[in-house]
Amino acid sequence: MSDFYKPDRNPKWNYGGPNWTLSRSKIDLFVNCRRCFYIDNKLGTARPPGFPFNLNSAVDALLKKEFDYHRANGTTHPLMKTYGVDAVPFAHPDMDAWRDALKRGVQHIHDETGLLVRGGVDDIWKGADGKLIVVDYKATSKDKRIEALDEEWHDGYKRQIEVYQWLLRKSGFEVSDTGYFVYANASRDRKAFDATLEFEVTLVPHRGDDSWVDQTLVEIKKCLESDQLPERGRDCDYCTYRETVGAKMRSFSADGSPRTMKSSAKNARLRI
Repeated sequence: MSDFYKPDRNPKWNYGGPNWTLSRSKIDLFVNCRRCFYIDNKLGTARPPGFPFNLNSAVDALLKKEFDYHRANGTTHPLMKTYGVDAVPFAHPDMDAWRDALKRGVQHIHDETGLLVRGGVDDIWKGADGKLIVVDYKATSKDKRIEALDEEWHDGYKRQIEVYQWLLRKSGFEVSDTGYFVYANASRDRKAFDATLEFEVTLVPHRGDDSWVDQTLVEIKKCLESDQLPERGRDCDYCTYRETVGAKMRSFSADGSPRTMKSSAKNARLRI
């Protein structure tokens, strides 16, 4: 078995265990596929993780250093000036803890469900009006300039900012409806690599609406308390793979030999 993927999580980290919390990413998993969410949090088997995007992580780390310089000096970053955002990076003693999604992040215990919700922010700015501005860093490499998040898969990015806005409001802060994505887009137009990547950095606004969060948490609580396996997500590739492979494997015995009985993998779908 791989050292990096454990299909049976320690029950302490499952729902009902002392270490379980509801992260921002798990909320998004619930929105995308309730079945995968249930199997992960209730049954203790998460989706296999993807490989880490180390280049993206490097861009995040460098952007944080850059904005932290202005945070320490109480100054406005040039990107804010370029886009007319009257703000400075928010200086707060808990900033490092809020960024650490694995250990703490921004946290709130939801009154109605008792769920401990947490999420690790990339950055928070403070506007001239005193309101906090949620900021998320993104890195990519596309041919066109990044000026809007208008594709369907961007919905998860938008929900990400909205959960952070909700968490900060629940923590007693006044928060702007408008958050921003600091988008670093690596250019492909150079004649050669020359061990150098050049990025165009744009600031993409998103007017968030966190009104969906409370009701979603109620639905999450109901899902976790149920003994019934939820329906799969409409476009869930993980469920499609799991069901298709399960059906095909039913045509073979435990020793790998074909079963003698005739069966069709198309008509015998394993529903888990």
